[in-house]
Amino acid sequence: MFATIAPTAAERTTPVAGDDLVPRPDVVMDRAFTVPAPPEAVWPWIVQLGKSRAGWYLPRAVERVLPRGRRALRHLDPTWQALAVGDVIPDWGGRDATFEVSLLHAPTTLVHTSTRDRTRLSWAIILTPHADGTRVHLRLRLAPVRRPRLMGALGGFFDLVTVAGLAAGLRERVG
Repeated sequence: MFATIAPTAAERTTPVAGDDLVPRPDVVMDRAFTVPAPPEAVWPWIVQLGKSRAGWYLPRAVERVLPRGRRALRHLDPTWQALAVGDVIPDWGGRDATFEVSLLHAPTTLVHTSTRDRTRLSWAIILTPHADGTRVHLRLRLAPVRRPRLMGALGGFFDLVTVAGLAAGLRERVG
């Protein structure tokens, strides 16, 4: 499952929208996967993603062990389709953690920003047409980070696991 979220060399090195929001990151995490549907079909699922919204998509096998109230939606909900620059979305990174929508270009680009203590972060989700459907590229940039190697290792592992779950859950919902 983890190999299916590995970014290509080009995805890791090509600048994406939002990179300028954290211009000199101490840590960059890139993940990418393919969903067997066009960007226009994947986009509504990306827009409604988030805490106090549609949730964080996980595969059905994982969601079965979660309490019903913690499971993500398995359908598109018009309530969560209206998203605009400046909107603030709660995040799982702590009780008061939020993301602000900083860039939004349907159906290809969604960039969130946030500040956690002193650390500024940007989280870009880029959808690109691909021969097999849509390539979903996620880039997380953080600065300043007190212990970049530790954040890269531990944070990277957490990011890997959560994005692997997202990839599998999104494929189930869209495909």
